[in-house]
Amino acid sequence: MTNNLSTLDTATTNTTSPVCSYNEWDPLEEVIVGIVDGAMVPSWHTIYRVTIPGGQDKEVNEMSKQIEQYRLPYPKRMIEAATKNLKEFVHILESEGVVVRRPDVVNHSASFNTPAWKILNGFCSANPRDVFIVIGNEIIEAPMADRGRYFETWGYRSLLKEYFKGGAKWTAVPRPQLLDDLYDQDYKFPAPGEKMRYVINEFEPTFDAADFVRFGRDIVVQKSHVTNSFGIAWLQRHIGDDYRIHVVDSLCPQALHIDTTLVPLAPGKVLVNPINLDVNKLPDFLKSWDILIAPEPNRTPKTLYGTNVISHWVNMNVLSIDEERVVVEKSQEYMIKALKDWGFKPIVCEFEDYYPFLGSFHCSTLDVRRRGVLKSYA
Repeated sequence: MTNNLSTLDTATTNTTSPVCSYNEWDPLEEVIVGIVDGAMVPSWHTIYRVTIPGGQDKEVNEMSKQIEQYRLPYPKRMIEAATKNLKEFVHILESEGVVVRRPDVVNHSASFNTPAWKILNGFCSANPRDVFIVIGNEIIEAPMADRGRYFETWGYRSLLKEYFKGGAKWTAVPRPQLLDDLYDQDYKFPAPGEKMRYVINEFEPTFDAADFVRFGRDIVVQKSHVTNSFGIAWLQRHIGDDYRIHVVDSLCPQALHIDTTLVPLAPGKVLVNPINLDVNKLPDFLKSWDILIAPEPNRTPKTLYGTNVISHWVNMNVLSIDEERVVVEKSQEYMIKALKDWGFKPIVCEFEDYYPFLGSFHCSTLDVRRRGVLKSYA
């Protein structure tokens, strides 16, 4: 695929660190792929209730009542089916020459507390993209707003220590208190025409790493029910003037993670959700890019205890192995055709059974190392 954009090489590849990634499309060399072992339905629903796709009040209320009373594990059959999907995905990545790493199994059913609050159980280690962001040779732990994900980094500690000893930077954003002051306990979705608002406020910096996508020197983020302006400002100050963070306004009332809304595929080509974003209000640096409008999904995601827990735009949640090869769900025929028409080489993989674990290919991975340099693609 030809790249007609002018770029400036402003850094060289870091050969001393096992961690080095600047964007979403350079040739992928090493990746962490999540696991679903011991997955639990999140036991704290302040954020969960407002990020579930709309029109399911009855189902959400019923599940909320259950998780308040007792621990609710993912059914064994769902664990087995998702693990089978993961096995195929890992095989594809390794066949394409990518080194695949996996987190450790940890006990997500354990209760935990801080001096201010208690949680019945955690979630899972399915989606490392939510928990970490890699910028250059640094892995950054996100200050997540969801109390149930407070210790989700534990499954990755062995890998983090290994990468640090190998020369990588390892940073944890200040651990948030997650006091009641952070949350709008009486939150209601904004009415049509009202300004977007979220269940979290600006009490302290929080973000999920999956609300950011990287374009070299430029990084795009959306505010959401887990990512606030305070958290965005913290990251901008931390990474410094070598990078520019641009905020886009999501039109989705359940906004949670940008990788079903805006997905960079290659230099000059970005996949955009026409429902969640106003394509006329994208950051200025994207004006020279081809805006690829995502096709309508042609499958409905599977449910968890009768509840659809993930956006049907999960068809956009693809993983680029390089500027041409893109891993996409086997059933998403419209997306596969669109990628081919745009000049990509889709690699299909069955992954629908992973959807109830709140992710797909992009969510379930963390690209630890891509072969490339820091550039501006504006």
